[in-house]
Amino acid sequence: MAKKNVSVFFCQECGNETSKWSGQCPACGAWNSLVEEIVDKTTVKARGKISDVKPTKLINVTASNEHRISTNIEEFDRVLGGGIVPGSMILVGGDPGIGKSTLLLQTCRQLCLSNISVMYVSGEESLQQIKIRADRIGAFNDKLDLLCDTNLDTIKSVVEREKPTVLIIDSIQTMYNESVGSAPGSVSQVRESTSVLMEIAKVQGIAVFIVGHVTKEGTVAGPRVLEHMVDTVLYFEGDRHASYRILRGVKNRFGSTNEIGVFEMRDTGLNEVKNPSAVMLDGRPENATGSIVTCSMEGTRPILVEIQSLVSKTAFEIPRRMATGCDYNRVNLLVAVLERMRDARANKSCGIFLGRSDIYVNIAGGMRINEPAIDLAIALAIYSSEKDIAVNADTVVFGEIGLSGEVRSVAMAEQRVNEAKKLGFKRAIIPASNLSITTGVKDIEVIGVSNVKEAVDAISR
Repeated sequence: MAKKNVSVFFCQECGNETSKWSGQCPACGAWNSLVEEIVDKTTVKARGKISDVKPTKLINVTASNEHRISTNIEEFDRVLGGGIVPGSMILVGGDPGIGKSTLLLQTCRQLCLSNISVMYVSGEESLQQIKIRADRIGAFNDKLDLLCDTNLDTIKSVVEREKPTVLIIDSIQTMYNESVGSAPGSVSQVRESTSVLMEIAKVQGIAVFIVGHVTKEGTVAGPRVLEHMVDTVLYFEGDRHASYRILRGVKNRFGSTNEIGVFEMRDTGLNEVKNPSAVMLDGRPENATGSIVTCSMEGTRPILVEIQSLVSKTAFEIPRRMATGCDYNRVNLLVAVLERMRDARANKSCGIFLGRSDIYVNIAGGMRINEPAIDLAIALAIYSSEKDIAVNADTVVFGEIGLSGEVRSVAMAEQRVNEAKKLGFKRAIIPASNLSITTGVKDIEVIGVSNVKEAVDAISR
C-alpha cells in the first residue's frame, strides 16, 4: 500500500473536493468557499465482490411510533418534537458563551435523575471545569460518565464498552480521527468524525448530541454537509450579555421545524420561560407613540412581541434606516408603501412623506422575526411615530402587506387572536380575509382591514 500526502481543496458549503483552487465551487456555485488541506491518500486494492443486496417493497415495511426519551425540560422537549429519539443525531450550534454546554449539562442531570445513562465527552474542558459548572447547576447521581478526550477511536471504544443511552460530544471541531491526516476542525476532519458518530448512533441506537462552533455569519463552522447528515439542527440565539436565550429548531426529521424554546440565564443555569409572550411585553411603555404589539407564530407557538419605531427628521442629505430583529429590506419596502398609501374610497393619495426622516425599527426582547405577518405592525408603528399618535395599549395587530398596500391573510389567525385574548388584549386588527376564521373567538373585538389606509383609520379611532 503506497502512502503520500496530497494537497486538496474542500468546499465549506457542500464538502466538494477538487484538486485546485478556484473562486467558485464547481459543485454548489458558492464563492470563496474552497479551503486547502493536506490529506493522506492511499491506494487500496478493490474489495471483494458486492454482496447480493435486494430492495424492500414499501408495502412490506411496518412503521411504528418512535419511542422518545423526555429530557424533563419542557422547552427543550418542545423544540425536539416531544423528546429525544434513540439513535438520532442532534447538532446544537450557537455563539461562544451563549449557553450550549450549560443546557446540555442540565439535560444530563435531568436524564440521570430518570435513571438514564449518559456519557459526556468534552474536548475543550477538563474534568475539574465540568465539575465546577455541574455544582452550580445542582446535584448529580452516578448515571453520568465524563470523558475528556479528542481521539475519536478512543471515544468509540469507550462508548462501545459502556453503551450509554445518550452521548454528548462537546465539541465536534475538537475531535480528531487518526485516519484523516488534516488538523482537528478542518473540513475533512469534521466530516469524517461526524460519519463515525453517525455510525455509532444508528448501529447501536445511541442518541448523540454534538456541539458545533459557529462562524461570524452565524452558521455552524465546517462543511455544510454536516447539517445534512444529522437528524436535527438546533441553534441557540440571543445576546450572551442579555438574560434571555432562544433555542430554535431549523431542521427536525422527527418533529416540526421552526419551533422555539425560551430560556433565562441565571447563576444556577438556564431556567425555562413558560410564557414568553408575557416576558417579551414586560416593561412596555403606556401611551407611547411608535409602539405596537403584534403576534408571530414560531412553529406551533404564538408569541406576542412589541414593535418599536422612531421617526425623526434628519440633518443630513441621505436619511438613515435601521432595523433590529427584522428584515432591513422589508422595512424599506413598507416605508415605500406608506409613502404611496391611497384611500380607495376617495380614490386619492394620502401617503406620508418620509424621505427626510431617519427611521429606526426594533423588536423588543431580543427576538428576531422574519415572518411577513408582522408587516402591518411595522407599518403602523412607523405611522404612529411620524404622526405622534399613541395606539391603545390593549390593541394587537398582524397581517402581511403587498406592494399595492393591500393587507393579505396570514396563517393560524385564530391561534394568534386567542393568544392576545389570554393576555388581556381587547382589540385585534387583522386582515379582512381572516375574519371568517376568527368568528368563534369571544371577549375580544376583531377588526378586519383590507388595506393600509383602513388599518391607519382603525388605530386613529
